Amino acid sequence: MNPNLTDISHVIQLAVAPVFLLTAIATLINALNTRLGRIVDRRRVVQERLQTCEPADAEAAATEIGNLHRRTRLIYYAIFCAVLSALLVCLVVAGAFLGALLGIDLARSVATVFIGAMLAMISGLSLFLREVYLAVRTAAHHRH
Repeated sequence: MNPNLTDISHVIQLAVAPVFLLTAIATLINALNTRLGRIVDRRRVVQERLQTCEPADAEAAATEIGNLHRRTRLIYYAIFCAVLSALLVCLVVAGAFLGALLGIDLARSVATVFIGAMLAMISGLSLFLREVYLAVRTAAHHRH
């Protein structure tokens, strides 16, 4: 077998795991996007209620809008981190193929980019967890 073909087939085998990771990240982005849509819809409802409510209820509505704004920001940053992670994973796959095609040792660079992808994913998941915490805490607060 041609050594270059062997190298490429080996890279394809190594690229399978990052491709599955991309699928997982896309699923996470979809979930975050759905959550963002729900928050935006809720904010619209509360803003309409704020325009027609009694002054006594206005403070509660304004507080909820502030909370929804914080949650929107957290989800936006979580989406940003997840997309950044996906882009970095794509660079990992491209770097692996470029290294094999050009005969350059890019192992250190590919590993560094992969670490960056994981740090971005950790950040995105942490932001998502924080947003969920705020949502649950607010829901529990409104029940009392």
